[in-house]
Amino acid sequence: MPPQGQPPAAWVLEESDATTDDKDVAVAVPPSAEKRKLSIVWRNVILFVLLHTGAVYGGYLFFTKAMWATKFFAFFLYLCSGLGITAGAHRLWAHKSYKARLPLRILLTLFNTIAFQDSVLDWARDHRMHHKYSETDADPHNATRGFFFSHVGWLLVRKHPQIKAKGHTIDMSDLCSDPVLRFQKKYYLTLMPLFCFILPTYIPTLWGESLWNAYFVAAIFRYCYVLNVTWLVNSAAHKWGDRPYDKNINPVETKPVSLVVFGEGFHNYHHTFPWDYKTAELGGYSLNISKLFIDTMAKIGWAYDLKSVSPDIVEKRVKRTGDGSHEVWGWDDKDVPAEQKAAATIINPEKTE
Repeated sequence: MPPQGQPPAAWVLEESDATTDDKDVAVAVPPSAEKRKLSIVWRNVILFVLLHTGAVYGGYLFFTKAMWATKFFAFFLYLCSGLGITAGAHRLWAHKSYKARLPLRILLTLFNTIAFQDSVLDWARDHRMHHKYSETDADPHNATRGFFFSHVGWLLVRKHPQIKAKGHTIDMSDLCSDPVLRFQKKYYLTLMPLFCFILPTYIPTLWGESLWNAYFVAAIFRYCYVLNVTWLVNSAAHKWGDRPYDKNINPVETKPVSLVVFGEGFHNYHHTFPWDYKTAELGGYSLNISKLFIDTMAKIGWAYDLKSVSPDIVEKRVKRTGDGSHEVWGWDDKDVPAEQKAAATIINPEKTE
């Protein structure tokens, strides 16, 4: 059993773990956090304060001083690094929701390195922990400790002993066997500064941008922005929103987060069906750029074995554990409760002979 005795049915990790026939799940034990004195890592606090101070200044330069080419370049890096996290470290490697051929694995590893959120191997291990022991002391960013802790505070304190203890139980052999990921891990301290800071600072100077603006806009502001929108999945998407798929867990559906994190805000669905490559029930692209990217890669043959959940399984889960907020398209949607139809007022009803 995981910490605090939370049952496994609520936090399926991979497809092989899923209850795809929608069998009854155990009643969830409310997630909790052990009361403990947090040990602050002051080095991290100082570094993050300096980073965010520089990012605020970089944001000022973005809107007032930077050239348009630099702004577009920073936005391009935001897209690349964001996909390196969402389509790469998250959906491909942490959850194995689809498979990728070598060119795509190399591309996503490059994008992930630009993001500088640790190597794929470390990121995926922490994320598997987050799902396997969600909202317990073995969850690296346990949301029951509050918004600030789940957003950034978890990076400013020593890890809970349960994280270290349970971390060794997570099977990472599938990812450790990938030579691309081993290469990134081995040379991370060389590759990360080059692709996250040095090249993003140098490239804008090729079109006449000042080194000062390039550094604070394309490197610092862009990097800090991507960090914070990614963290919103850990914080806001575990706090404010509906739970149409499973009301017994903290993760929620939040469209604003999906907008800035490329489809990652449909979090109640994702924690209910974590092996679905869409991380959402519906397949639209407007709030799910990651799905658009993966589908495009599938069309050119770089992505394959895309896993999804059948509408029948989703419907059964919604009816059994949802909070009643599952959206309907109109009168004849099969999810409209019969009692709502019976209570509806029909104006100018059809006359029968």
